[in-house]
Amino acid sequence: MSQRNKGKSSVFRQAFSLNRKPIPWLKAFNAGLAASIPVIIGLLLGNFRFGLIAGLGGFTFLYVFNVPYAQRAKKICWVVLAMTLITFLGTVAAPYPLAVAVLMGLIGATAIFVFGALKIAGPSAIFFVLVFLMVSGMPIDPDEAFIRAGLVFLGGSLSWIIAMAGWFHDPHGPERSVVQRVYMELAAFVESVGTEDFNESRHRMMSALTEADETLAAGYIPWRETNIFKRLYVLNKHANSMFLYIIHHYADRNTTPLPEELVQSIKTISYSLDKKQLKNISKNILQPSEMEKDVQHLFEMIYNADAVMNEPTAKIEEKIQINRPSVKTILAGALDKNSIVFITSLRFGVVTTLAAIFAFEMELARSYWVPLSSVAVMSGATIVATYHRAIQRGIGTMIGIIIASIILSINPSGYTVAFFILMLTFITELFIVKNYGLAALFFTPSALLMAESTTQGAFSFSYFASARMLDVVIGIIIGLIGVWLIGRKSASSRLPHLVSKTIRSQGQFLVSLFSQQEKELDAEDSHELKKMRTNIINLKTLYSTAAGEIPIDEKAVEYYWPVLRSIEHLGYLLENISKIKKRPILEDDTLAKLLYNCESMAMAAERGIAPNTKDIPEIPSYHSIQEEIIQLQRVLQNT
Repeated sequence: MSQRNKGKSSVFRQAFSLNRKPIPWLKAFNAGLAASIPVIIGLLLGNFRFGLIAGLGGFTFLYVFNVPYAQRAKKICWVVLAMTLITFLGTVAAPYPLAVAVLMGLIGATAIFVFGALKIAGPSAIFFVLVFLMVSGMPIDPDEAFIRAGLVFLGGSLSWIIAMAGWFHDPHGPERSVVQRVYMELAAFVESVGTEDFNESRHRMMSALTEADETLAAGYIPWRETNIFKRLYVLNKHANSMFLYIIHHYADRNTTPLPEELVQSIKTISYSLDKKQLKNISKNILQPSEMEKDVQHLFEMIYNADAVMNEPTAKIEEKIQINRPSVKTILAGALDKNSIVFITSLRFGVVTTLAAIFAFEMELARSYWVPLSSVAVMSGATIVATYHRAIQRGIGTMIGIIIASIILSINPSGYTVAFFILMLTFITELFIVKNYGLAALFFTPSALLMAESTTQGAFSFSYFASARMLDVVIGIIIGLIGVWLIGRKSASSRLPHLVSKTIRSQGQFLVSLFSQQEKELDAEDSHELKKMRTNIINLKTLYSTAAGEIPIDEKAVEYYWPVLRSIEHLGYLLENISKIKKRPILEDDTLAKLLYNCESMAMAAERGIAPNTKDIPEIPSYHSIQEEIIQLQRVLQNT
């Protein structure tokens, strides 16, 4: 088999591979309730059509993920309001096909940009576009705009209530889970000291701490500091301190591993956050009979962390200080000509609009299935993911259409439709975490059932199935062409510039941290820190996109991987130092050398050449900063 045919086979095989994520039984059942209860209520009140319209608000529940309830409440509330506005616009714009096409593109582009820039977990644009298209495809009646919008708002509000029900049982479940993972990663990190796995484990630990910081920041409510949240916040802070201590003292240790008692003691803290697992491990913190001074200090840090879960909250003197960039700052940072999120959202909006215009010009019945298929295909984060979505959407939807056609051919009654919606949505949520193609088998008939049940007239199995399949094929082709023409090399070509920009911002932040002039300023809220954060986030997104391009620039992807990791590590260290009030003040000559070295690396990265080796000044008490800059210089030389 040729290399090209192997590549095609690999893409096809990957499209239908199953991941190992656990099946979300409870979430799937709740999703089915959110979609079907509005329909049942409509039937009980004698208005099946209104029940189906309210059922569109049930798609809101598909945006529920395991995030803190404080964040979930705000997120789902905004989704409900967006669904309501989209329903209103779809009803008003329905008589004007061109307006529908333009609004569809704007809705899709806005959703892609907001979800991408804010790193919001969820299906992004697809269900917003779906609701808009289904509403605009209903019998034209602009006078019903407020009624339909109100019904969708009620259906979405029910989803919000169901989504928040778990708060009564475990209000800080997501935060507890992420801190528990931090301590398990910390145990693995301690175990990796003195082994070849140290650097890899360090990266995983840093990622876990970053995720925990973001989760705790999202779950923080200033006017409601609960005991458990404060304990989790302090525990995470202790884990971060231990991580930085090990980096500062054991990064160069290549032979002697740390005592096994350290690993077991850290696992004890992790298990203490889960009552189901606590019985599997000793509650006592073990320690060796003899140990070095540095190891003894680590045990003292573990004792302090363990005490957090046992002593009264009043004795915990730590104050919760959450410092996170504002939504305005994040969105502004993503509005950059080199931001892959911004570029992707523009591409998404243009192609979706063109797909809708094409469908209207071809006068296809229920033409919204063409742009919807384009949207589903383009929802892949990378070009490879886009191909996966095309294969999954194509095969999954074809089979789904047949399932929907069989159901509709028996002319189901109202309660039967509600039952099928519940079951199909339930099965969709079960499989969507495993594979999008399997989910499409059941999501498609559910959406078709809701859409077609609002129409009247005789049903033809052969005509319906063939028409919908043709729409899907056309939409997939348009989506693939749009991605191929507009974005196939847009990510990898921008990597050198953004790497340069990020290193330059790190140099500026480094100088601001250790200069006399900036001593009195709040480093945690500085412009330099915000700029560095934004650049690192954009760089990570850009690299992930470049790694999924076809044809992939393997040389660039391989070269920039260690560069990205070194930049991430340096950024993490610098951000943590900004939280320390008493920092050393460096001489101007030392600061000038540090800034010059960063600028030299930035210029070399932008030009695609190796930087010259330069001496990196040492920063008192922060040897790890010097080591990380040396490492960054080294990996940039591997051109």
